[in-house]
Amino acid sequence: SNSQPLAGPEAVPLRILVPAYVTSELKTAFQIGFLIFIPFLIIDMVVASVLMSMGMMMLSPVMISLPFKLMLFVLVDGWALLMGSLVQSFYT
Repeated sequence: SNSQPLAGPEAVPLRILVPAYVTSELKTAFQIGFLIFIPFLIIDMVVASVLMSMGMMMLSPVMISLPFKLMLFVLVDGWALLMGSLVQSFYT
């Protein structure tokens, strides 16, 4: 492009800085969300297949899998992991 080179980090205009920041934070949010979603999806699939194999088709898998999801989240100290990864995302 025909723009002049910037003098330093302080010279970056806000119209360039804000979209770059939002894009990097969205990338981090999707990574964290994906890593949280996968174990819960596995728990749902296991509970649903066990219920189907036992012939309990009318019982909702959500009623059975929710306590297991909460137990997993508490056992792995989910809040500390979640907040720690959010804080670390600001320094990378």
